[in-house]
Amino acid sequence: MLSRLKLEGESFSDAIRRLAKRNRLSECAGLWADMSDEEYEAIRGGSLRARELFDGSVRRLVEAS
Repeated sequence: MLSRLKLEGESFSDAIRRLAKRNRLSECAGLWADMSDEEYEAIRGGSLRARELFDGSVRRLVEAS
């Protein structure tokens, strides 16, 4: 998703900084208030799995260097 929002020649870090300037996090409060417990758990599970994959990738990179 971020790759679609990233401008040509822009780093991912720069894209995140640019996009973060758009809105304050507090403006997002309550947007998912009507989310079901099942939807929440699905998103949470996906997020935790993504973190595990990322941590594993970083660990392999560190071990390889």
